[in-house]
Amino acid sequence: MSTGHSELHTKHEQITKYIESLPVGTKLSVRQIAQDLDVSEGTAYRAIKEAENIGLVSTKRRIGTIRMEKKEEPVIDKLTFAEIVHVVEGVVLGGASGIHKTLNKFVIGAMQLEAMLKYIEVGNLLIVGNRVQAHMCALSQGAGVLITGGFDTTPEVKELADELNLPIIGSSFDTFTVATMINRAMEDRLIKKKIMSVEDIVRSDSPVYSLVAGQTVKDMQKLVEETTHTRYPVVDEHRVPIGMITTKDIIGAPPNQAVGALMTPNPLMISLKTSVASAGHMMVWEGIELLPVINGERQMVGVISRKDVMKAMQYMQRQPQNAETFEVQIYAGIEEMRDSEGKLYFKGSISPQMTNFEGLVSEGVLTTLMIRAAYRTVQEQKKGDLILDSSSSYFLIPLQIDDVIEIVPTIVEMSRRFCKIDMEIVTNGTRVARSMFTARIL
Repeated sequence: MSTGHSELHTKHEQITKYIESLPVGTKLSVRQIAQDLDVSEGTAYRAIKEAENIGLVSTKRRIGTIRMEKKEEPVIDKLTFAEIVHVVEGVVLGGASGIHKTLNKFVIGAMQLEAMLKYIEVGNLLIVGNRVQAHMCALSQGAGVLITGGFDTTPEVKELADELNLPIIGSSFDTFTVATMINRAMEDRLIKKKIMSVEDIVRSDSPVYSLVAGQTVKDMQKLVEETTHTRYPVVDEHRVPIGMITTKDIIGAPPNQAVGALMTPNPLMISLKTSVASAGHMMVWEGIELLPVINGERQMVGVISRKDVMKAMQYMQRQPQNAETFEVQIYAGIEEMRDSEGKLYFKGSISPQMTNFEGLVSEGVLTTLMIRAAYRTVQEQKKGDLILDSSSSYFLIPLQIDDVIEIVPTIVEMSRRFCKIDMEIVTNGTRVARSMFTARIL
């Protein structure tokens, strides 16, 4: 058994190295990789999924799986001075060696110098115009400087910036525009930070139970008695998952039978950086209850269950919005209402932000409103999240700014794991849009 597992491990490594050798932008297919490397399509599929988890490839609808440039994980909490240069389309005037330092807050220098100095601390960024003395004082207090309005500064200030390794950045934008641009960049970071990843929920305070292929059914039965768990990853000598085994797999098997002969090989795995939502979707689509979590060397560092994912997603839904996505902003003006029979519907008015360049409401916005209403309708009936399978939408009459709309849901079918919802948008008693959604319930 061990020889076969080593070969499988080698095949996965071979496919990963092959994918890494491809130019960025190359389109991949399971069949092509299976043919090129003389492996089964099942092995090729699992290897591509792993490559996607570690950021080597990305699968996009209607395009397929594409070789991507593997990016280093950014620090989300703080912006660096280099990122500020990019955000404000600026240039580095001095202190270039400190460009990769992070800043903790920015201060707008729109006051007298003496008052300004009270607010400047180490690690700040002073945003100010053509005020050389302010530039010098900020650097002396350990802060970087962003000079707005396209102004330069003196050679003495640049020399001090180089000496202290504190960047001076120049931008042609005015102070208000620069502050707005930086605020937007920070808000984008907050949105990314709010998205929970597997790393946030995988348990680090309890042991991770697993088996190796050579262990027997008797060994597994003993582990079940000790842990009360019903399924386990099977790993090789390098802690790389090579299979999954459950208590159902060993029913009727002799006690001395090796678990490697009974396991389901080629398990799906996820990385620490995978989003919780992606993990949940994978579990639903593949019909699995437990996923091994791996590091960059494909070694198992933990496991997550469907129960872990559901708890995390319910927790995320209860959290306040620290930074609003476009979807949240679009849906913000929609209120939940009840008709005379207590049935849920939604009401709101069309805002200018919802329109397209022609002044009419964007069909994409209307679809978003109906999808959010569908999610809320299901949540009233069942706890859980939705994975949208398909939708068919019809847009009958164009809407304009300030039109008052009602979004009326009708549940056509609902089971423990599946739902079908008919959704229509009405204004002044006239139907303007209609959609049919089918979705799975997580």
